[in-house]
Amino acid sequence: MEEPVRISKLLAERGICSRREADSYIERGWVLLDGKPVTELGTKALPSQELTLSKSAQTVQTARVTIVLNKPVGYVSGQAERGYRPAVSLIQAQTRYRGDDAPLRFSPAHLRGLAPAGRLDIDSQGLLILTQDGRVARTLIGEDSTVDKEYLVRVQGRLAESGLALLNHGLELDGRKLKPARVVWQNADQLRFVLREGRKRQIRRMCELVGLKVVGLKRVRIGDVRLGDLPVGQWRYLRRGERIG
Repeated sequence: MEEPVRISKLLAERGICSRREADSYIERGWVLLDGKPVTELGTKALPSQELTLSKSAQTVQTARVTIVLNKPVGYVSGQAERGYRPAVSLIQAQTRYRGDDAPLRFSPAHLRGLAPAGRLDIDSQGLLILTQDGRVARTLIGEDSTVDKEYLVRVQGRLAESGLALLNHGLELDGRKLKPARVVWQNADQLRFVLREGRKRQIRRMCELVGLKVVGLKRVRIGDVRLGDLPVGQWRYLRRGERIG
C-alpha cells in the first residue's frame, strides 16, 4: 500500500520545484492537490494523487532566470571566503556578453536568490551556471543527476600504464567508489574528462591517485550548454532550446 509523503518532497522528486519553493507556494495557496489548494505546511499526499501548480506559481517560475558565466581563476563559486570574491559578483550589466541575444534586459531583481548550481573550485576556470530556479539546481546537483559535465585538464607527470583505465573507472575517494567517467587524451599534455558527479576537487584528486598533477582545469560543457566563445569574466542568459539535463 502507498504511504503518504510530504507534498514538498513529492513536488521536488517530480522536478516541479524545489522543497523550499514548494513550501513558499503552499503558504500562498499555489499548490493544488487533486485540483484543490493546499495551504498547510507539512501536508502529505499519496504518490498516486495529482499535484499541480497554480498559474500564479507558474508565472513566478517563468520569470526566474538562469545565467551562464565563464568564471575566472581566483573567484569562488559560492559565498565569499578568505577575501576572495564570489562568482555572482561578476553578474553586472557591464559584464554581460555583447553577443547575448536573449530578449531579457538585465535587472537587479535577477540577482535575488541567484545561486551557483554546482561548484567550480577557485583554481579552475570555465562554465558555471547560476540560477534562481530550483528545478534547474536540482537537475544539476541532485543526488540522482545524470547531467554530463565536460572538462579540459592540463596535467604534468607520467601516467602509469593502467592509469587511464583507472581514471575511467576504478578509483575511489573518501572510501566511496566513483561513478564511471569518460577520460581520453586530448593532446600530449591535456585530458578530456566527462563526469556525472562533482565531489570536492574531484578531478585534481583523481589525477593525483594516478601520478598526475593538474596545472590547468577548464569546464567547457554542462548538458547541452557549451562555454563556446563566451569571454572569461563575462556572462549571458541561458538560451531558449539549451537543455541542461
